[in-house]
Amino acid sequence: MSQVPVLPVDMQAVSVAQPGGPEVLTPVRMPLPTLRASEVLIEVHAAGVNRPDCLQRAGHYPVPSDASPLPGLEVAGVVVQRGAEVTRWQLGDRVVALTHGGGYAEYCAANAGHCLPWPAGLDAAAAATLPETLFTVHHNLIERARLARGETVLIHGGSSGIGTTAIQVAKAWGATVITTAGSQEKVDYCLRMGADHAINYREGDWEATVKELTKPRGVDVVLDMVAGPYVMKNLRLLGNDGRYAMIAFLMGATTEVNFAYLLPKRLTITGSTLRPQPVERKAAIARAVEQDFWPLLASGKLSTHIHAHFALTGAADAHRMMEASDHMGKLVLDVKN
Repeated sequence: MSQVPVLPVDMQAVSVAQPGGPEVLTPVRMPLPTLRASEVLIEVHAAGVNRPDCLQRAGHYPVPSDASPLPGLEVAGVVVQRGAEVTRWQLGDRVVALTHGGGYAEYCAANAGHCLPWPAGLDAAAAATLPETLFTVHHNLIERARLARGETVLIHGGSSGIGTTAIQVAKAWGATVITTAGSQEKVDYCLRMGADHAINYREGDWEATVKELTKPRGVDVVLDMVAGPYVMKNLRLLGNDGRYAMIAFLMGATTEVNFAYLLPKRLTITGSTLRPQPVERKAAIARAVEQDFWPLLASGKLSTHIHAHFALTGAADAHRMMEASDHMGKLVLDVKN
């Protein structure tokens, strides 16, 4: 039987003092989270940094009423307390978790169904980069867009954390991968990650290049975090029965669209965001991620790339790098040194 750890009365965390730029991220000391019956308390070793964290900080991503007000949607750490209804996890278990906020802290509560085993062979930083990215890619690329072997997928933002994972997953699924990125360095990075074709969108007409690469069939699936002016280009590039999955709007959520492409080509447009989804839905995604992606991690077909590490109190610098889009792969807060 695991020994019950002695927990501190308070913890170091990073809060959002008020909506604004990275400078509003404020180191604070605060009480440990109070657990619900379905939750575990995790001593956080590392936390991933994601664009929704930046949106929340800026006041553009409302915090659900039942969520932690602290930023941070994914962590790796050790279970130090269990709610009364938790059965799978024991004290001392090493886990990664998709959190309902609260990851930028030394301790974080997470629904037990949203936790997965910390994969063997990964350090804390690498493990912490998995949940938000893998949940997003599985739910959108595999479940909603139904990517299948032999198809062609166009992935925008290929050098991002999501893009890096999506490229590898699509290759493991037997797809041909085309991706866009904003520099030659990022193009080379995407090719190293396994993309069949990577296009520098700052040089030339990426739509024309993709059209040439995929004629006469067109693209089967688009995974898009850009939107705005990309929407019509993606619709034109999709072939018959193509699926278009939106996961973010980095260049705007509004644009003029000619829906005449949808009917003759029988297109599907879908999209999602994780945080507002019901607890049970996220638990189902967690089970699918463990079933489909944990073997890929164990075999080396799926890996994570960390661009930069920051201390917990350096979260503002991590946000500055994220918003400058200078990174390739993931950014991580090393919480427990």
